[in-house]
Amino acid sequence: MDSPALGAVALLLAGFWHLGLTATNYNCDGALVSTLPSSAFTSSSDFFSTHSPSFAKLNRRDGAGGWSPLDSNEQQWLQVDLGDRVEIVGVATQGRYGSSDWVTSYTLMFSDTGRNWKQYRKDDTVWVFTGNSNADSVVHHKLLHSMKARFLRFIPLKWNVGGHIGLRVEVFGCSYKSDIADFDGRSSLLYRFNQKLMSTFKDVVSLKFKSMQEDGVLFHGEGQRGDYITLELQKGKSVVILWAWGSKGLFHTSITLGSLLDDQHWHSVLIERFNKQVNFTVDKHTQHFRTKGDSDHLDIDYELSFGGIPVPGKPGTFQRKNFHGCIENLYYNGVNIIDLAKRRKPQIYTGNVTFSCSEPQIVPITFVSSSRSYLLLPGTPQIDGLSVSFQFRTWNKDGLLLSTELSENSGSLLVYLHGGRLTLLIQKMAEDPVEISEGCPDNFTDSQCLNPITAFQGCMRLIFIDNQPKDLILVQQGSLGNFSDLHIDLCDIKDRCLPNYCEHGGKCSQSWTTFYCDCNDTSYTGATCHNSIYEQSCEAYRHQGKTSDFFYIDSDGSGPLGPLRVFCNITEDKIWTAVQHNNTGLTRVQGAGPEKPYTMSFNYNSSSEQLEAVINSAEYCEQEAAYHCKKSRLLNTPNGIPFAWWVGRANEKHLYWGGSLPGIQQCACGLEESCLDMRYFCNCDADREEWTNDTGLLAFKDHLPVTQIVITDTNRSNSEAAWKIGPLRCYGDRQFWNAASFNTEASYLHFPTFHAEVSADISFFFKTTSLSGVFLENLGMKDFIRVEIRSPKEITFSIDVGNGPTEATVQSPTPLNDNQWHYVRAERNLKQTSLQVDNLPKKVLEAPAEGHFRLQLNSQLFVGGTASRQKGFLGCIRSLHLNGQKLDLEERAKMTPGVKPGCPGHCSSYGNLCHNGGKCVEKYNGYSCDCTGSAYEGPYCKEEVSALFEAGTSITYIFQEPYPVTKNTSTSSSAIYADAIMSKENIAFSFLTAHAPSLLLYINTYFHEYLAVILSKNGSLQVRYKLSKDGLLIFTIDSGNFANREMHRVKINREGRELIIQVFIKLKHNFSEIDFKAIKSLTLGKVTDSLTMDPEVSKANAYGFTGCMSSVWYNHIAPLKAALRHPSIAPVTVKGSLTESSCSSLTEADVNTATTIYSSSDPFGKTDEREPLTNAVRSDSAVIGGVIAVVIFIIFCIIAIMSRFLYQHKQAHRSSQTKEKEYPENLESSFKADTDLQNTVSECKREYFI
Repeated sequence: MDSPALGAVALLLAGFWHLGLTATNYNCDGALVSTLPSSAFTSSSDFFSTHSPSFAKLNRRDGAGGWSPLDSNEQQWLQVDLGDRVEIVGVATQGRYGSSDWVTSYTLMFSDTGRNWKQYRKDDTVWVFTGNSNADSVVHHKLLHSMKARFLRFIPLKWNVGGHIGLRVEVFGCSYKSDIADFDGRSSLLYRFNQKLMSTFKDVVSLKFKSMQEDGVLFHGEGQRGDYITLELQKGKSVVILWAWGSKGLFHTSITLGSLLDDQHWHSVLIERFNKQVNFTVDKHTQHFRTKGDSDHLDIDYELSFGGIPVPGKPGTFQRKNFHGCIENLYYNGVNIIDLAKRRKPQIYTGNVTFSCSEPQIVPITFVSSSRSYLLLPGTPQIDGLSVSFQFRTWNKDGLLLSTELSENSGSLLVYLHGGRLTLLIQKMAEDPVEISEGCPDNFTDSQCLNPITAFQGCMRLIFIDNQPKDLILVQQGSLGNFSDLHIDLCDIKDRCLPNYCEHGGKCSQSWTTFYCDCNDTSYTGATCHNSIYEQSCEAYRHQGKTSDFFYIDSDGSGPLGPLRVFCNITEDKIWTAVQHNNTGLTRVQGAGPEKPYTMSFNYNSSSEQLEAVINSAEYCEQEAAYHCKKSRLLNTPNGIPFAWWVGRANEKHLYWGGSLPGIQQCACGLEESCLDMRYFCNCDADREEWTNDTGLLAFKDHLPVTQIVITDTNRSNSEAAWKIGPLRCYGDRQFWNAASFNTEASYLHFPTFHAEVSADISFFFKTTSLSGVFLENLGMKDFIRVEIRSPKEITFSIDVGNGPTEATVQSPTPLNDNQWHYVRAERNLKQTSLQVDNLPKKVLEAPAEGHFRLQLNSQLFVGGTASRQKGFLGCIRSLHLNGQKLDLEERAKMTPGVKPGCPGHCSSYGNLCHNGGKCVEKYNGYSCDCTGSAYEGPYCKEEVSALFEAGTSITYIFQEPYPVTKNTSTSSSAIYADAIMSKENIAFSFLTAHAPSLLLYINTYFHEYLAVILSKNGSLQVRYKLSKDGLLIFTIDSGNFANREMHRVKINREGRELIIQVFIKLKHNFSEIDFKAIKSLTLGKVTDSLTMDPEVSKANAYGFTGCMSSVWYNHIAPLKAALRHPSIAPVTVKGSLTESSCSSLTEADVNTATTIYSSSDPFGKTDEREPLTNAVRSDSAVIGGVIAVVIFIIFCIIAIMSRFLYQHKQAHRSSQTKEKEYPENLESSFKADTDLQNTVSECKREYFI
C-alpha cells in the first residue's frame, strides 16, 4: 500500500535485492578474508579484547581463537569490510578454537556502504545457513546466486546450547569490475548513431540501477515519425516500458514489472526485442509480450538518451522526471555506453554525469512485530510548536505511526493510518514529559499512547525531530532513546504479490505478513484461486444427479485452461457433450470458384486447447457434415482435385467427407457403394441438375473439431450448394471411471515426478476393505508428499517443503474401509494445506508466512504404494487427478504385475441414485439406471412420464386371463379363478385437473368386481371398492377440493386385509375379508366399454378426465408409460386425444383446455432434416419452373405416389429393424407372457414393461 504524506512525512517504498546470476568467472573462488587487516572486522560487541572480531579469520588460533560477543542473542553480528565491491560466491565458518562456542545457524546481510543492509534471500525467503556442530570443523556453503557487495555481515541465529556464540569466517569470490555513472536528477547521457535515421528489428538494453526517487527516466529513444521507446521508474514501485509504432497511427504498449525499486539497492533490467516479440526482465521476473502496431521495425532518431530526456520541447516528447541515482553496466545493442562516456568518445555527450556512485548514509528501521515493536526518542520541550518528519512505507492499511505528549500539558498528538489514509488526532491530556515515539511502547498506559487502530508494521527512515536528524545507529548502540523488536539499518519489507501467486487472473493484495487473492470473476476459488468452480466433464455433472442442460466444464480442473460452456445431454444410455459454433444452420452458397473460393471459419467461443482437451477426454466424438448440391461437385472423385474440403485441428486440410475414413477421398456412399452414380464416390460428384446430398459423421477424433470449410464449385450456370457442419458432440469420459485394482500390498503404479512447486492438488476416489495403506507418495531429497489411510476412520495428507512435516487429518465418524467409493481431495498452496474427504468437514492448516515454500520432488510418483514397498494399498483407486492432469491408471495397470485395470462394483456405492424402482446396472465404466421397472424415466428414473387427457381420452391396459377355460373343461371357472385371488394393490399416480366429477382410474376383474378412483362433484377424492362379498366400500378423502389446478400425488396400498390411502393425510382401513379376483383391465380416464358401475362412478365416467396425469404405477405395471413409449408392443389401447406433456409446466389455461401441444426441441435449434432446403435454399428459377410444372404435373403425381409407396415400405422395414435393436428380444414377450395374477401375488421377479 502506498501511504500519502502528512507535512514532512514522505512516501517511501522498499523492495527486493536483485538476485543476480552465479559468477561467470570460473576462477571466482579465491579467499577474500585471509589477507584483510584487523580494521576490516567490526562487530556488535565482544566478550573481551581477546574475543574481538579481528580474531575471526578462518583457522586462526590467536587471541581467544575467534570472535565472541558480550551477550549471546540474536541482535549480535560480525561484519567484514572487503575493501571494495567484490563478487561473493561462497562462505565458510568455524567455531571459536578449542571451546564450546560455535554457531549452528546464521543469516547473511550485505551492503555497498555499510548502511542500508540487504538480507541474502533464496526463493524470496531469508536464507538460513547451517552452521557448525563443533568448534573446529569447517562448514562451506556455495551461494546459489552471487552477491556484489563491499560489506558482509554474519547474523547468528542459534548456537551451541552448552556454550555461547563463537565464530571464525572466510568469504570466497573475486574482484568485481563495473562501469558506473551517477545522475543527479538533472544530468543525462546522449548516444548518437552513425547514421541520421536508425531503423532496428532487434534491440537489447541491459543495465543495473539504484535510486531513492520514485520516478525517473532511465532510457529514451524517439523517432521523427512518432516511434519511441522509454524505460522509466514510476511511482516508486514499478518499471514501465513503453513502445510505439507510427505507420498507421500511434500504438502504445505499456508493461509494468518489478516492485519497490526505489530502495537504494541495485536492480537489474534487461530488454530484448526481436520484431514484435519482447522479453522484459526486472531482477528475476520476466514478462513476454508482443508489441502493438503493424510494423516489425522501430524507427528512432539519431540519438538515445540515458538518465533523462535532455530536450523537453522536442516534438512528440512527453514531460518526465530525470533519473536520480546510479546506473551500472549500461549496454545498448552490445555497446558499453558508460565506458564510451568515461573515455570521452565523440558519439557520447556527457551532461553533468560523474562516474562514481555517491550514496547518502541513510539508516532505515523496520518495525517487525504488530504488538511489541516501538522506537522511543527524546524530544525538545517547546511552547511554540512541534516539528516531526519522517518517511515510511508499509503494506498495512492501519497502524499507529507516531504518538507524543504535547508540552504544557496541552494534550497528546497521534498520527496513524486508517483504511490507508493518514489521520492526525489531537487529544487533551494531562501529562508532563514530552516524548515522541513511532509505534507504541509496552510501558505506556492506554491514556499515554492511545492506539485507535493497531501497531505499525513497516519501515521508517530520515526521522527529524524539531528539524534535527536522529542518528539511529546511536539507538542501536543504546546511547539514544529506547526500542524493542526493531531491525535497525535494514528495511525488511517484502512484496508478497511479486510474483503474483493468485492463479487464473486472481487479484493480489497484501498486508505485512501475508497476501490475499480476490477470485471474483475468475471462475475459480480457494485461497489462491486454484480450484475451478466447475466440474471437468458432463459425466461428473451426471454423477451429481444433474439433468440435461447447459453447463460450464473445466477439462483440466485447476490447470491453465479456462471453463467452456457446453450442452450436457444426459440420457439413460449416454452422456453427450455438445459444443456449439457460430454457424450450425444450413447455409446456401453460390458464385464460388477456384479463383474466388467460399470460406467459412467456425468460432466455438473457446481456444483450440480447450476443445482438444474435451475431445481427448472423450471416448468418441463426431461432427455432422452435410453438403446439399445441385450441379456442384464436392470431392471430384474418383481422382480429381477436390472442389471442397474442410480444415480441422492444427489447421490441417482434409479431403474426406462425413461418413468416410481419414485418408480416403470419398463420401459415405462411396464406402457403402450406394452412390447415385457408381462411377463416383460422392453423390454430388455426379454433377446432376437436381438436388442431392452427401451427409455423414466426421468421427476421427485427432482431426476434430472442424475449424473451416472451403467450397469452390458453385459459379457455373444453375450451380448452387448448401452446407451444414453440426456442433461438436462427444460422449464417454475416459477419466471419471478410469480405475485400477491393487491386489497385493507390494504392488504399485509409478508415474513421472509430480512437479508442483508452488501449488498442488490431488483428487481421487477409492474403495477398500483394508485397515490402512498409502494411496500416493512422491519423494524429494528432503521434501515429500503423501496421502494415506492410516486407520479405517482416518485419512491423512502429509507434506514437507523444507520446514518440517505438515499433516492434515480428517476423522470420519463411520469406517471408510466399507468397500464403498469415497472421495479424497488434498491441496497445498502458499497459504494453506487442506484435506477433504467425501462431504465431511474440510481440514485446513494455515501455512507459515516465512520459510521454505517450494516443493522439490525428484523421485517417481508412486500410486497404491511406496518406494519402500511397505504399507501398500489394497483396493481400488479411480479418477486420479494431479493439478487437473489426468493419470491413466488403466493403461499403466495393463503392464504392471499385481495391478488390474478397472474396478467392478459401482452399484454398491451408487445404486441409491436410481430412484422410483429403477435398478442399477453395472458397467465396466460406471453404471446406469434401468427404468424398465419404474413409472419414471431418465438417467436416474426421476423424470415424470405424463400426458394431457381430454374428456374422451381413455388408456386401457389389458391383462391376460390367468387360465383359458378351455384348458380344463372339467373344472368349473370359479375353481380356476379361486387360485388367482389378488392379495394386494400397490397404486401410485399424480394428477392435476380443474374438473369434477372425474374418473381417474378404474380396475375391473373377470368377476365384475372393480376398484375406482374418482373425484366427486365437490372435488373430494373417493376410492371405491366393489367386492363380491362386502359389496361396495367407499373411502373418501375430503380434506379439500382436489380439482384446484394443483398437482396431487395419490398412493393406495393394500396388503391382505389392510388398506392405506395417502394423499395429504393417511387413511387406514381393515377389511373383514377381501377377494379381489382375476384382474381383467386397468383404465385411465374414460371407460369406453360397457361395464357394471355404481351410479357415482358412472356419473364420473360420463365426464371422463380432463387434465394432466403422470407417473402411474400399478403392481409393477406402468400403463401410462407403456401407452406413450411403446403402444405397438404393450397390451394397451389408447382412445381419444393423448398428448405428452409435463404436468409441472402447465398453466391454468392448459388445464382448462387440455389441448396445448408440447414439444421438445434441440437446444441448438436443429432444423427438420426431412426438408433441409425448405427455407435455406430457394432456386432462382422458381418462376420458370412453375410454368414447366403445369406441363409435367401429372407425371410428378405418378412419381410421387410410387415414391411414397416405396418409402413407406422401406421405412416399415427400417422401423422393424430399429425396434429389434432398441428392445431386448424378450420385451414383447414380456407383455404377451402369462401375466396371471398368481405371479403378481407371489411378488415374482418378472419385469413387465412400463
